Amino acid sequence: MSTPREPRAPHDFIAIGLGPFNLGLACLTAPIDELDGLFIESKPHFEWHAGMFLEGAHLQTPFMSDLVTLADPTSPFSFLNYLKDKDRLYSFYIRENFYPLRTEYNDYCRWAADRLDNVLYSTSVTEVTYDEQAELYEVHTDRGDTHRARRLVLGTGTRPHVPAACKDLGGDFVHNSVYVQNKAELQRKKSITLIGSGQSAAEIYYELLSEIDVHGYQLNWVTRSPRFFPLEYTKLTLEMTSPEYVDYFHALPEDTRYRLETSQKNLFKGIDGDLINAIFDLLYQKRVGMPGPVPTTLLTNTSLNSTAYDTTTGTYTLGLRQEEQERDFSLATEGLILATGYKYTTPDFLKPVADRLNVDGRGRLDAARNYSVDVTGRGVFLQNGTTHNHSITSPDLGMAAYRNAYLVAELLGREYYKVEKSIAFQQFAAPEGTLA
Repeated sequence: MSTPREPRAPHDFIAIGLGPFNLGLACLTAPIDELDGLFIESKPHFEWHAGMFLEGAHLQTPFMSDLVTLADPTSPFSFLNYLKDKDRLYSFYIRENFYPLRTEYNDYCRWAADRLDNVLYSTSVTEVTYDEQAELYEVHTDRGDTHRARRLVLGTGTRPHVPAACKDLGGDFVHNSVYVQNKAELQRKKSITLIGSGQSAAEIYYELLSEIDVHGYQLNWVTRSPRFFPLEYTKLTLEMTSPEYVDYFHALPEDTRYRLETSQKNLFKGIDGDLINAIFDLLYQKRVGMPGPVPTTLLTNTSLNSTAYDTTTGTYTLGLRQEEQERDFSLATEGLILATGYKYTTPDFLKPVADRLNVDGRGRLDAARNYSVDVTGRGVFLQNGTTHNHSITSPDLGMAAYRNAYLVAELLGREYYKVEKSIAFQQFAAPEGTLA
């Protein structure tokens, strides 16, 4: 007769998901003997946006926005230490470009992850429950294991967003998250239409445009934005990624925060200005070099309202609307790419503890200023997914180390890494009283 297996000793915290944000937390907590953390990841290894590893594509934030530097410049997990280990530090220095290649950043993160011994890969969380008597969260996995912890850090990230007009649409359309894997098949089609307005859409358009005369397809780019907005990267605007702005934004009324969430998208979802210029230059180059008009169409102010797929012809019919003219029209295309971004959804495995989580008036997790989303204000913390109450700092790589330094202080009960509280020159809230 077998005896029941003794439950494992509880961890101080369990972090679910290993994207860059939780990976940064893993690196920052690695040297802290007082904290015992477990990280659970469903993939077999670290992987970040592999479907967008386009030739020459780079981050839109400088190398200092790595996993650790802005919290701990002395950390052995820094990007510069990675470059030194790879015998590439001097080459990066001579390159005189602060922005790592996207493939390089992914390799850096994998390098850091390989130096950790508290990550369970190829493990999916199936359910989270709470033991009231022991005051512990129980994390159940598809391996049949249960891990217990006093606190949780949710880092499952955002998922590819498919517009309502494309729900249940047949055919072989792709989201940009898997573009690279499907590029060759797309280029065999007579026409390709790209829907979206951000950096990913621009990178894909540039790459497909560069080979348009080789493959001979018609290339369309449709965006509902009034124009191809550049990412706003001026220095005073960057101060909006600051602790002071988080304080200000978080204290605003809920309706105001939601209005700002919509209006501020171009602050972190715009296109690199150099890429916009490169696209124009490439269009001009193709116009000079090709015998006839360049077979491409760019449509702004245009929303996607309906879709249909003809299995016989393998063709999509897109129902579009020019919003300023209020004019409807349709577009036929064989290939369809949705560069429509990502959206946070509360994981299903949290349903058993839903009564312990705070939600706002619109049903989204309501993160407190300390990033907690549970009723105690100290038990469950959320990485990303908080643009509605923590502003554009939520997905920003440059603020990840700050947030993780903040989370370390919450988990430890004291400040371990210095948490900056004031970095901005400007004042976001109205002053009290009269200014002298």
